[in-house]
Amino acid sequence: MKIQISKDILLPILQSSNSFVERKQSQSILANLFFVAEAGKLQITATDLEVELVSELACSPLETGTMVLPARKLLEICKALPNEAIILIEDFKTQAKLTSGRSKFTLMKLPAKEYPVTSEISPTLKFNMQKKVLIQLFEETTFSMASQDVRYYLNGLLLEFSAKQIRAVATDGHRLAMSEKEAEIEITKDLSVIIPRKGILELLRLLQNTEEDELEVRINKSHLSVNIGSQRMKTKLLEGNFPDYKRVIPPDAGDFILADRNNLKGVLTRTSILSNEKFRGIRLNLTKSSIVAIAHNPEKEEAEEELSIEYDGGELEVGFNVAYLLDVLGIIRSDIVRLDIIDANHSCLIRDPENLKTQYVVMPMRLLLKQQYAI
Repeated sequence: MKIQISKDILLPILQSSNSFVERKQSQSILANLFFVAEAGKLQITATDLEVELVSELACSPLETGTMVLPARKLLEICKALPNEAIILIEDFKTQAKLTSGRSKFTLMKLPAKEYPVTSEISPTLKFNMQKKVLIQLFEETTFSMASQDVRYYLNGLLLEFSAKQIRAVATDGHRLAMSEKEAEIEITKDLSVIIPRKGILELLRLLQNTEEDELEVRINKSHLSVNIGSQRMKTKLLEGNFPDYKRVIPPDAGDFILADRNNLKGVLTRTSILSNEKFRGIRLNLTKSSIVAIAHNPEKEEAEEELSIEYDGGELEVGFNVAYLLDVLGIIRSDIVRLDIIDANHSCLIRDPENLKTQYVVMPMRLLLKQQYAI
């Protein structure tokens, strides 16, 4: 294999590919990129066996062939070269030689036949959609995914597909985020899949860094792949049954709260400074037209702040993990936020009053009284 390519074209591909390689070094070959040079194109593959990225570039190779090169070293070399540099990569027995101007590098390469190349999936469902719809779904829900839960199906995002909409749901057992968007999908039977955490985060990063507006989604029993522009990403799907999230979402409260989102976020942020650093609990005292946020810690320090709100219900005292509330208020973009709290034993339902299809649920906490903290 022998190719000549500019740094400006190669560098973005190397940067996006490096997050897909295996970092734990359980298999040394997974720390490498697989290059395939064919007539008129160059294909670069990165995988850790859970997620895979295949990037294709228009290229006229001087010699066709395949090569497996170390991902991190190749990226660092490319980044260090001058802008607009031209790079020559050529196969030389057990090594690869890189030349750019007066710079010369020799890299060890691994046998191409050992690289775990996979083919495109045979989909049971295939459709096109706007990139921005998928980005919005992910941005509105992924923060609620678990990261290392023994219930492995929580370490991912549930996607439900129907003829008229796509719904995304994430939960870590303490909070839940659900968002749905309209989409015209040719499907005869509803389908749901669980995409692992890494697959979701890598796909979101890929979508945010591409200029294409439309993408193609392919799904089968074990994988989901997304084709966008000249790149194709594939991720394994998680097995198992996602929790019945509909049972977790509380009903609308008869007397709900309407508050200025930025003001409420500011109150919670300031009050949380003196909350228990481990449990992050905060107490909310509701009265007509006002909410008082109170936090204290084992050092007997206390913070309290009052905020005017729209609320006609009775007096209520309830505790929450303030970090969960702040996460939601950071995601919602409306000026006003709606909170439905039935009582101290029920979860809080948080929504944008103008978009009730995106819902956030935060479970309550039992908080110690100030005098119960140990000295």
